[in-house]
Amino acid sequence: MTMSDDTSTPTNAADFHTHLDDVFARIASRYDVLCDLFSLGFHRIWKRRVAELIARQSWTDLLDAACGTGDVVLRVARRQQLQPHQKLVASDICPQMLAIARRRAAGLGSSIEFKTLDAHAMPAVPTASVDLYSISLGLKICERHQVLREAYRVLRPGGRLITLEASNIRWSWLRRAYLGYMALCMPFIGRIATGGDASAYRYLLKGVQEFPSAEELAAELAALGFDEISFERLSLGIVAIHVARKPSDKSRVEPLVSRPSPSSSG
Repeated sequence: MTMSDDTSTPTNAADFHTHLDDVFARIASRYDVLCDLFSLGFHRIWKRRVAELIARQSWTDLLDAACGTGDVVLRVARRQQLQPHQKLVASDICPQMLAIARRRAAGLGSSIEFKTLDAHAMPAVPTASVDLYSISLGLKICERHQVLREAYRVLRPGGRLITLEASNIRWSWLRRAYLGYMALCMPFIGRIATGGDASAYRYLLKGVQEFPSAEELAAELAALGFDEISFERLSLGIVAIHVARKPSDKSRVEPLVSRPSPSSSG
């Protein structure tokens, strides 16, 4: 299945660009508090579930993109005894975030490698070199089709993609109530958590509001060439975890992997 590079369709739900605003560098030390306040602590449960799914997969090379302060990779490393042949790479475009992740992993030995990479374009990662690619709560603040194409490129045939991202509460009245609550409370909470830096909560709120539904994201993954796509809604559908596979059948037509100018990744 193929997909042309449709630049007319906006795929950056938050309309966020790192080269225009280095907000995550500015709030790196407060980012975990921000996540706790915005999600009422539920993000910990969501990321624990991602780590569970990763632990169930058979992999040698794992790349966790837009890793932030390392929540997912730390859970993976603590949950399963990594074997000598397994390589776990945590990457993010923000060095300040990675520095915190590296400090948090200090007691885990050398089982995690930290790299400053832009998820939109990772030329340092060879094509078809990764068994499992994960990204958690990062797609909403990037050009997701560009990131997912790059994920497809670096995955080996048969490799798995696991994403955790904002989704749609299926009951329209509850979704309206939730978004209304977020619109009212997020600026107040965000101002406290970030010391008055409005950028972070503005981007995150817009990303939540504009991100596609679980069904729509599944369709986008299929259009990009992935198969065996499934998703699991968590917390009434506030977020969803998608699992997909890069086909191993060489006779299938590969999707177009475009190389637009690097943008940003959260």
